[in-house]
Amino acid sequence: MLTEIRNFKQEDLPLLSEFYHSVTKDRRVIFWWVGPEENWDNVICAFDAGKIVAKGQVEIINRVSEGHPIQNRHMIYINLKTLPGRELDYNLLNKLYKPLYSRALELKQLLSADYQTNLCVGNFGAEINNNRYFVKEKGFRPLNTLYTMERDLQQPIESITLSHSDLQWNFWEMKGLEEEKRYLEVEREIWPDAALGLNRLHEYKANPSWTAIPVLENGSIIASAMAWREEDMGVIEDVFVRENWRRKGIATFLLTTALTYLKDIGLTKAMLMVDTENEKALQLYRSVGFNVIEEERRFFIELT
Repeated sequence: MLTEIRNFKQEDLPLLSEFYHSVTKDRRVIFWWVGPEENWDNVICAFDAGKIVAKGQVEIINRVSEGHPIQNRHMIYINLKTLPGRELDYNLLNKLYKPLYSRALELKQLLSADYQTNLCVGNFGAEINNNRYFVKEKGFRPLNTLYTMERDLQQPIESITLSHSDLQWNFWEMKGLEEEKRYLEVEREIWPDAALGLNRLHEYKANPSWTAIPVLENGSIIASAMAWREEDMGVIEDVFVRENWRRKGIATFLLTTALTYLKDIGLTKAMLMVDTENEKALQLYRSVGFNVIEEERRFFIELT
C-alpha cells in the first residue's frame, strides 16, 4: 500500500541511494540527482513500506531571454523513475506526475510570459516503458533525438595547434557577471533558439573542475568549449565556432584541448551529446575518437 507522497527531505538520503542503485542496476537510465537542498521543492518521492518506490523531479532547462524571436520556447524538463517492475504502474506514476506538473506550472511563473513554455522529458531509447507512459498516457510528442558519445582518454590524443598566429586561447574561469555576459552574448549568437542563459551557465560552472576554453582574436571570442567532471566521467559541452572562423580546424583544437584537460585531471573517459541529425558534428566528434554509446529520445507537451 502506498503510504506517502511528499517532497524529498534530508533524512531520505540513505533511501535515495538505495533507490538509485536499484533503478540503475544492470541498465542505463537517465536519472537526476536531487541537487542541493534549495532544489528539493522540485523533487517529489513516493514511499512504500519505508522505501522510495518512485521519484520525480522538474527543472527549468532553457530560459528564453528577452529579445529572442517570439517562436522560441522556455523548456522545463521532468524526470520520473520507479523501481524495476513498477514502470507500468500508471497509478503510481500518475500520483507523482500530478504534483510534478503543478510544480512545473509554478516554475513557469518565473519565466517571461512573452514566450510559451514546453514541458519536456528525455529518456534513453531502451527505456521503452518510461517513454510509453509519457507518450501514450500523457500525450507527449516527439521533440528530438540525441546521441551520447564517449571517448576513451587512455587512448592517444592528437596534439593540435591553432593554424592562425593571431589567435590566442586560455583556460577561463569566467569570474564575475561582466565576463559571464561577455560569453553569453557570443553564445546567443551561435544558438539563438537555445541560448544557454545565465542560470544554466551557473549550473555548469558549479560542476567540479569546470573550465571554459575560449579562442580569441584581438580579445574577442571567436570559439569556445567547456569541460568539467561528473563523478568519474569528463563532460564536454557548448562547443561552438563563429561562422567566419569555421572549417579552419578550431573545433578540432577545442575538442583535443578539452580531452587533454580532462585526462590531466585524472579521468579515463569523456562524454558529450549531439543531435542525431547533425551529421557535421557527428563526423567531427568521431574524428577525435568519440563513439556513439546511447540514444536519448526527447518528447514534449505545451505547458498550459
